[in-house]
Amino acid sequence: MKTLQNHIILYDAECPMCKAYTRAFTQTGMLNADGRASYQQMPEVACPVVDRQRAVNEIALVNTQTGEVTYGVDSVFKVLGHAFPVFMPLFAFGPFVWLMRKVYAFISYNRRVFIPAPHKGEQGLQPTFRLSYRLLYLLFSWLVVGFILTIYTHRLTGLIPLGNVYREYMICGGQIIFQGLIVSLYMPAKRWDYLGNMMTISLAGALLLLPVLWIGKWLAFSAWLYTTGFMGVAGLMLLEHIRRTHLLQLGWLLTITWVVYRLLVLFLIFKLN
Repeated sequence: MKTLQNHIILYDAECPMCKAYTRAFTQTGMLNADGRASYQQMPEVACPVVDRQRAVNEIALVNTQTGEVTYGVDSVFKVLGHAFPVFMPLFAFGPFVWLMRKVYAFISYNRRVFIPAPHKGEQGLQPTFRLSYRLLYLLFSWLVVGFILTIYTHRLTGLIPLGNVYREYMICGGQIIFQGLIVSLYMPAKRWDYLGNMMTISLAGALLLLPVLWIGKWLAFSAWLYTTGFMGVAGLMLLEHIRRTHLLQLGWLLTITWVVYRLLVLFLIFKLN
């Protein structure tokens, strides 16, 4: 593995994912030990040549000798390609590069709703909001959550009435609309931040149900055990919702309506079956 000399990668200090993978670059020797710095504390050598706002959206890699700067997935490919030259043809393959740029943008523009920052830095150094990528994330998480819950509800037969194949998708989509209306009336400036965080909670909860499904398949769980697992995950989701709404300074209202919506849905499920 070859080290990329005379380069500094600028990461978002408020993004745990960014800190993790750039630290991996230095710890594995892909970059020098001093080859990473946060853009919040940008080194003087990088200041004159870096597009600061672009560096917030797309991680910047600065050649400290020539002043050349690459951004986003091109920065990642440059580091990985130097360390593993065998991958260079792949990193130069146009369709693959195009796809990875879209994937990178999807992650980058939603990273603050994947893992919310405990505090904000300078107002001028915040990621640009892109509504298209936020809507895409809401659609993606809605489909995944609906799919997993549709499978899981079949394990609750006998305790929870079984609905049609679209029920869980409608419940999840209804929550987006319901909470979207509440936050739009209550705090419209934080509408998309809240909805992104809310769907991250739903997505994480759905993914936590997968181990319950796998273990239950092998140990022949009863509907009661599956329900217990579901309630445990729901409790964790509630705690995470409280934590995230406090980080967003949204108070208790949206947590209350989040719970009310779920209780109302449960009541209607039993009432209409």
